Amino acid sequence: MESVESRIKVLPESVASQIAAGEIVERPASVVKELLDNSVDAGSTVVSLDVVDGGRTLIRVIDDGEGMSRTDAPLACQRFATSKISHPGDLTGIATYGFRGEALPSIAAVSRFRMLTARHHALTGTAVVIDGTGVQSVEERGAAPGTRIEVEELFFNTPGRRKFLKTTATEFSHVAHVVQQAALVNLHVQFRLTHNDHVVFDYPKVATLEDRLLQVYGPRLMDMMLPVHDEQADVRVRGVIVNPHHAKTGRTPQETFVNRRPVKNTTISHAVYESYGSFLPKGRHPTFALMVEVAPNEVDVNVHPSKREVKFRSPDLIHRAIRAAVRGPLQKDVTGYSALSPGRDEREVDVAEKETTGESGERFVTRSIPSMTRDVQSSSGNGQHNEADQVKESPALYQLEPEVRIFGQIHATYIVAQIGDELHVLDQHTIHERVLFERLRRGWEGCDIQTQSLLIPEPVDVPVTAATRLTEILPELVNVGLELESFGPSSFVIRSVPALVGQMDYGALLEDIIEDLSEWNSVDSLEKPIRSVLASIACKGAVQAGRRMEPPEMKHVVTEWLREGSPMTCPHGRRISLRFGSEELHRIFRRL
Repeated sequence: MESVESRIKVLPESVASQIAAGEIVERPASVVKELLDNSVDAGSTVVSLDVVDGGRTLIRVIDDGEGMSRTDAPLACQRFATSKISHPGDLTGIATYGFRGEALPSIAAVSRFRMLTARHHALTGTAVVIDGTGVQSVEERGAAPGTRIEVEELFFNTPGRRKFLKTTATEFSHVAHVVQQAALVNLHVQFRLTHNDHVVFDYPKVATLEDRLLQVYGPRLMDMMLPVHDEQADVRVRGVIVNPHHAKTGRTPQETFVNRRPVKNTTISHAVYESYGSFLPKGRHPTFALMVEVAPNEVDVNVHPSKREVKFRSPDLIHRAIRAAVRGPLQKDVTGYSALSPGRDEREVDVAEKETTGESGERFVTRSIPSMTRDVQSSSGNGQHNEADQVKESPALYQLEPEVRIFGQIHATYIVAQIGDELHVLDQHTIHERVLFERLRRGWEGCDIQTQSLLIPEPVDVPVTAATRLTEILPELVNVGLELESFGPSSFVIRSVPALVGQMDYGALLEDIIEDLSEWNSVDSLEKPIRSVLASIACKGAVQAGRRMEPPEMKHVVTEWLREGSPMTCPHGRRISLRFGSEELHRIFRRL
């Protein structure tokens, strides 16, 4: 019988270790993260990190943690040796950073590794030396309590990996970011970082998250942030989010921590973006640092080799909790007044100013904007012009609103007003557009947008290429108050519009909707395209720049804007208000 040589071979331990190391150690920052995790898990209160050449030449971490004994020190450098877990059930409730027992052996497999460690009150410490291929020596040596680890010549035995490292500045920026992440969630630990013998930062231990955020991000950035503190459905969310008025084109910082572990998670990031919605100007991104706490058995941290990603047992629950936590601060007025009472749904914001009853017996509240005359038929079918915004009655009550004093207009475009103790210059179009948008959005969410039929249906021609797509979404447009009827291959007639808006350029409105047609099939839900349609309706229905307004009209629209939470941009991202606080005015005129 012919013998066949086996083609399957078991890899040598040295090769297997380097492959495993490739999953854990991507760059110097990966080493720093693993070593900092171990230091924190060891109960350290002071951690010093010294880096040379961005981490290529040296990474040294010194901590005052509990240290290891002569027996445990060499074991910690073997693969899958750990004190954190002992049976499969432990994986469902992990509360520490490191738990797999892969960090030290993976690092040691691709570097020249030295460790000196000693337990508190021990007479001597233990020194372990590993040189890529295995343990070179283990011996007793005098040492201070805690652990000192030096990682030299990273990737010296894997030149392919070393070749792909970036510049020193880039690699060190990643290292510094990892240390800052560790500092944000370990307030009881002092973190000190040096690079090429120069102190980069030294964060003493602090009592509150706010103090640590101030250390890491500085007062300038923190002045642009809003605090987040919310807890519901066993999900606790703390941190800061950017005030939309100060949003930039960059995405830094966008930090997410789950149970004190820095992670990337699409559920959380999607919830944040969705919470901002049209609060952000076009082309801007939210910056934030959010700490999410859930029960350990509700999150799986064992889905990625470097533990950068997590998986939630109930992602929908997390998504809702993040949305609520982020949305709350965004709806607060710049002076501290909140448009919503705690715990109320945001769609219940309208309040009766004047109560009327329609022929069908429905109760309405009426808010007059005299300038908004409409060439439309009222919902009662009486054919009369309606000069009021009609919104169904809501039981909501407003808090103590700030005083509004109107000074006048500039160029028949900007409203000048005092709101509380601040001076505001407001764009009359964008402020009214945002008010209309928020009301339309709530109406859509509640399936309750009031419509009015046009006295004369408005014919509109559209490009042939868009006519078919537009026909497909006609039922959805009815839900936002637009009733269109196909009238030929590329023509439509508009029969009714939302009651909130007045006469508008219907052709321009349909052009905007057609531009957004590509959104309808590219998202998982209708929310994004519907919001675009509502924004277009609000924009076309809002008072335009260049029209003179009387003081009561101006005060009314400013007051309504305050009740909507004083958002700083219109739905399309244009600025609403330029504001000056009393302190800033004093500073400008040198009264401070």
